[in-house]
Formats: sequence, C-alpha cells, structure tokens
Amino acid sequence: MDLFDYMRENNMEKEAPLAARLRPTTLDEVVGQQHIIGKDKLLYRAIQADKISSIIFYGPPGTGKTTLAKVIANTTSAEFTQINATVSGKKDMEEVVAKAKNTQGMYGKKTILFIDEIHRFNKGQQDYLLPFVEDGTIVLIGATTENPYFEVNGALISRSIIFELKPLSREDVKELIRRAVYDEQKGMGAYNAVIEEDAMDFLADLAGGDARHALNAVELGIMTTPRGEDGKIHITLDVAGECIQKRVVKYDKTGDNHYDTISAFIKSMRGSDPDAAVYYLAKMLYAGESVTFIARRIMICASEDVGNADPQALQVAVTASLAVERVGMPEAQIILANAVTYVACAPKSNSSVCAIDEAMRCVQETGNLPIPSHLQDAHYKGAAKLGHGLDYKYAHNYPNNYVRQQYLPYELSGREFYRPSGNGYEVKIREHMKRIRQEAAGQEEEKDNGNDVPKRG
Repeated sequence: MDLFDYMRENNMEKEAPLAARLRPTTLDEVVGQQHIIGKDKLLYRAIQADKISSIIFYGPPGTGKTTLAKVIANTTSAEFTQINATVSGKKDMEEVVAKAKNTQGMYGKKTILFIDEIHRFNKGQQDYLLPFVEDGTIVLIGATTENPYFEVNGALISRSIIFELKPLSREDVKELIRRAVYDEQKGMGAYNAVIEEDAMDFLADLAGGDARHALNAVELGIMTTPRGEDGKIHITLDVAGECIQKRVVKYDKTGDNHYDTISAFIKSMRGSDPDAAVYYLAKMLYAGESVTFIARRIMICASEDVGNADPQALQVAVTASLAVERVGMPEAQIILANAVTYVACAPKSNSSVCAIDEAMRCVQETGNLPIPSHLQDAHYKGAAKLGHGLDYKYAHNYPNNYVRQQYLPYELSGREFYRPSGNGYEVKIREHMKRIRQEAAGQEEEKDNGNDVPKRG
C-alpha cells in the first residue's frame, strides 16, 4: 500500500456513512441476533475459537450480515478478503484463489473470502468456488437477502452452515440509535446532540428491523439541524419525521392509540364499512405496524364476524396472511387491502361463535357425558363385544346422505348449539338442514307405517 492508498482509506473511513462507522469490531459490540451469537451458541464459539468453516448469512437488509463478517475479519488469524457479487466476476475470484494458494503455501494461513450479495453470482461463477471450498483453499462466508436454498448453488449450500438473521427488535434499534447520537468514538457524540425519547421510538418503529435505515435518519438529523439556545442539537419527533421523509402519525404500538386503532379497524370490518377499514389499515401500515399482526386480526374477524355467512372470507384472509410473509412491503399492502375490503363487504354471522361458546359452557356444566354406544369406535380389540358401534347408521346409505339418529349424548337430546343466521350462505345451510331433516322424518313415518325406505349404494 502506497501513501496515496493509505490516505484514501483514511479519508473514506472518516467520511463513511454513520452506519458504516458504527459497525462493531468485536462480538460484544454486536446488537441483536442472540439466537446465533449468544455466548452458548455455535457461531459465537466458532468465532471466539477462530475455527470458522464456510457459512452463509441470510436475512433482510440492515440486520448485520456484513457486520458479522467484519467481526470475523477482526478476530481471525486467517487472511480476510471481501468482494461484492454485484461488481465482481470470475476474474476477481481467480485472483483471490491464486493469492489464497500462495498464502497457504508460504505462511500456512487460511483465507476467508467474504462475498456480499452472493446470490448475484450466476451458477457458473458459484461453481468455480466449489473445488477451492472443498479442499480448504478458501473458507467462504456468503451474505444474501434471498433464500439461499433457492439462490445459491446446492453444492455450496451442502458445504456451508446457514445462519438466518432476523430483523432487529425495536429495543435493538433504539440501542444503536443511542450509540449513534452519544458515542464519541464511532458515533456522533462530538456534535453534542440529544434525541428525545418519542423521536427515538418513532425511528425505531419505522426502521422495521433495519438498523441502517434508522442510523441514516439520525445522521441526517444531526448534520442538518441548527443548534438550540443551549448549544445542543435537539432531535425531536418533528425532526425525525422530516429526516425520514414521513409524516409523524400518532400511533404507539404499546400505548392506547395502538389498541384504539386496531379496535376501530376490526369494528369497521365487522360493521361492513370497507372505507373506514381500509383507512385504519393505511394508518397502521404508515406507522410501521407489522403486516403479520394485521393479517392475524383479519383472519380472526373473518372467522368471528363473517363465519359461515361467507366461508370464502377465511380462505381469503389465510391466503393473504401467507402471501404477505412471502412478499413483504410495499406490495403486501395491496394483499392486505384485498383481504380487508373482502371481509368488510362479506355478509356477517357470529352463529359459529355463539355455538362454540354455548357448547363450551355446556361441557363445563355437564362434565364428561357418555358418548352413545353406536357412535363409539368398533375397531379396536374387544370393542364389538362391548356393543361399541352396534346399530350405527351409515349416513351415506340413506337419501340425501342423512339419517336421524342420536349423535349428542342422550342427556343432551334435542339440544341446539348452531343456529344458522339469515345472512349469506347460512341461508342455504339453514334451508338444507331443514329440508333433509324433514325428509328424514317423513321417511321414518313411512317406515313406521310398514313401507320400506330405499337405501343408497
């Protein structure tokens, strides 16, 4: 490295974005991801012991994939080389491999190759690495935001350990914001700035687990906000909203406003007002509410408030829940809007809710009533001798696939729990049940008069 290279690297380090300057250099400085770097976890032990094998970090942006690679670079005795798959090609890998062979031959040292965005390499480029990973010439560390089982060569996957990184928690992001504002070594503590608690909460919520997103806003706020009369830079809620270019919405995920909003959201769907429901959906999404939380509430409403009046509503809600997990924002808002407006416009019935509530109370009050013997299982050893299953009438042998017999315990004979409403599909359910029961009663009357009732099959 000549003088000019040294000066350039020095200047780049000083002028790098806050998120890069704040990047940890040791495991103890890493925030979050305790499920893989906790002190009793495999990755923590491997890094501490300098016994890293080929690994792939998989997770959303801003969760620490490059950070962990840098920590390994700072703790390992191996040679560490980094390339980015978006701008590198086979020639760059050939140079790395050639240098790794020389390093191994001359000094007996391993080479760790960190490839950021490894999914950007095509199959041929990934295949090139295989023999050198196999013979230990290089130890591969790959980082990807895409599912490696789909985007990374299966042979590389089989030679690597996959570690999935999760979005940082709200508290994790807040801890990084504090470091950014007050740390004088790596952060911006020298600027004499302070951040208000509600501004920190707002940025942490809006970050959605992406630390880089929050830190960029903090840096912009400190660099562009004039000092107050006390000589300090104050990062208020309004400043935070301006820096992240998003209007501050009064919505605290742990406070009253959170519960008021979700309550209004559900009641609007229940009340068949799609306009209000989609408004509250937008308010929650704008404030950074979890799409999975919203999807769960839609599923509950579809089963609790729509029920069998439109059985398709629950299918729409469940499908939406699965889809938003796979798609993510911003497209997930369209999927949620489809589900919300469908559920809001669907005919409503809580007959199933009433049925299970009444049945639960009945079970609590009556205890363990005996099951009618003809409904009991006749297949296990000795059951038939005890009369289990005897005289059971197979419904499919009768007209309309229905036959009257005692299904409830005898002590509850005639008890009704499910009473279909007069809305939507439950009208058909009610009519169908009434018709087949009347026909069955008529057939029994004919049988009592000596006429045979035809059976199916």
